[in-house]
Amino acid sequence: MSAVPRGWRAVLKLVLVSTLGVACSPKRVPIDDGPPGMISLPRTAADSVKAPTPPDIPRDEPPSQRLEGSRDVRVALATAAQGAVLSGTGAFRIFDARNREVVRARGPDAWSVERRGRQLRAVRQGTSTSWSDGFLTLRSDREDEFGIFGAEKVRGTIRVIASDTGIVVVNVLPVEWYLRGVVPLEIGGPRAGNEAAAVEAQAIAARSYTVARLAAGEGAARNANYDMLSSVADQVYGGADAERPFSNDAVARTIGLVLKFNGRVVSAPYHSTCGGETAEPDEVWRSSNEPFLQRVSDRIPGTSDRFYCDISPRFSWTRTLSGDELDAAVRAYLGTYTSVPSGGAGRVRNVTVESHTPSGRVGRLIIAAERGNFALRGNDIRYVLRTPGGEILNSTYFSVLTELRREGGVARVVVKGNGYGHGIGMCQWGAIGRARAGQSARAILATYYPGTTVGLMN
Repeated sequence: MSAVPRGWRAVLKLVLVSTLGVACSPKRVPIDDGPPGMISLPRTAADSVKAPTPPDIPRDEPPSQRLEGSRDVRVALATAAQGAVLSGTGAFRIFDARNREVVRARGPDAWSVERRGRQLRAVRQGTSTSWSDGFLTLRSDREDEFGIFGAEKVRGTIRVIASDTGIVVVNVLPVEWYLRGVVPLEIGGPRAGNEAAAVEAQAIAARSYTVARLAAGEGAARNANYDMLSSVADQVYGGADAERPFSNDAVARTIGLVLKFNGRVVSAPYHSTCGGETAEPDEVWRSSNEPFLQRVSDRIPGTSDRFYCDISPRFSWTRTLSGDELDAAVRAYLGTYTSVPSGGAGRVRNVTVESHTPSGRVGRLIIAAERGNFALRGNDIRYVLRTPGGEILNSTYFSVLTELRREGGVARVVVKGNGYGHGIGMCQWGAIGRARAGQSARAILATYYPGTTVGLMN
């Protein structure tokens, strides 16, 4: 790793060898946490050898996780705000785009940022700075103090940018600090001690996704103002308020470690619950498959009806839509995912599954309506069969029963399914189940991302 202090190189090498080993033989949605259950699961041959206790790595001080030379990530906290209120937990300053100090203050002094075209100024109790082109940046005077946007505390700096339509608010911080606000929200918690391996696997997967995203941004058409969104569109990020000791420890124990395939860092998607078997990308998304994203069975060896992820509260589920609710969903969302006549599809007459994918998920769903038959595939199905409140379908791993009215049309649709999320990459509840069974983070990652290796990010 370039520009890493000599002492850190030794620590990182020990972490890599002792905790995870050298070799491993991807919004995403955050895990839906439920009661731990603490059930006993069978061990597997892959976990007959336990990793030794990791070295004592500093875990509590944020500066220990900012590697020299490591990249910052720009996380969008808001993309179209009409204003921004900034403050801090201690002394802070606000700088303009030319790095000139325009405000010196102490928390909880709150400054409101106002926009005029492409210009910004900070205002407080009748006092205002001059209008500045471009952006304003809040920096805390101490690394152990936080900047505050609205009510959200964050590490690093807060950058407020004027766009054509509003204000973009971006948190700029090192990758390791960013992960402290991601991992606890993605894996859920708090997690018990016998689930630590799952949290470590989550930290490595989230770091890999982040690093791969940053690399893609260097050569791909990305938003010029930020690298990542703070929602399920990328990874759920809650800033410093989301941090928890169990996840901070996992980030520290895996510091700098990512998943690689043929020497390159891979985007490592993950999801809450696979429902029994994970999927390949082309089963769900409009994308090509990757050799490290294969279908993986989550069945517990030696059992016929037990799965590592069946401890999930959404391992199995049922959703019922009345005919009127189905018509409303089709009217609101169908046109976004397939071609619909100008007058709309009309009332739905039937809903049938035309095909299944190799993992058993719905490949094509046919919605027969008054003005034609409309085919949906993959993840698009989830975004059409929504509840009246707009909640998407849990997964595409389902069967459907349509009850018809005597006079025609649909009385109701009953969808019975398994799993939660897109089903690609690591199953988070499966990882928790495997950790409870004694599997290491290395074994968990090797299962869900076959052929990858664990190594230091470049």
